[in-house]
Amino acid sequence: MFKKLLVAVDEATTSKSLVAKAIALAEATEAQIMLLHVLDPEGGGGAIAPVYPGLAYPPLMAEQSVWEAYQAEYQAYEKRGLAMLRRFADMARAEGLQTEFSQIPGSPGREICQRAKVWQADLIIVGSHGRTGLSELFLGSVSNYVMHHAPCSVMVIHRQTLNPSTDAVETLAAVER
Repeated sequence: MFKKLLVAVDEATTSKSLVAKAIALAEATEAQIMLLHVLDPEGGGGAIAPVYPGLAYPPLMAEQSVWEAYQAEYQAYEKRGLAMLRRFADMARAEGLQTEFSQIPGSPGREICQRAKVWQADLIIVGSHGRTGLSELFLGSVSNYVMHHAPCSVMVIHRQTLNPSTDAVETLAAVER
């Protein structure tokens, strides 16, 4: 049976349903839950670093205000992530489940697999945004990466099995609190 469930969440509108499914499984198996949010500044909903075409690094003379704006956006992204994790952890704890959470920067797929290995998870639960074709090629698929590199079993909850219309409103309202 599963005793340690690592649940990867993001700012997607479907995360609440994903966590609810993880809670139900944890209750049935008496498992611990680790909620994980990976801060992905390269397109995961966070602040996008300024781009300087043709340069590998930003110029030394870059506008200070540009960097300050980026830092402010990134700090807001971190805050939203922690608020989301706390809310989801409270949901799980309300059901009497041993729950912890972590927020780390990096590449989501790699960090999820690494944290599962270090925490010795029995199962990773991750959502799928349903990307296919060119969007998957250019934007990547975290769930696909995790399925192929995880040190344990993986459960992918597909977008169709989640309820994005109600989750969108609830997740945004909760994060703004």
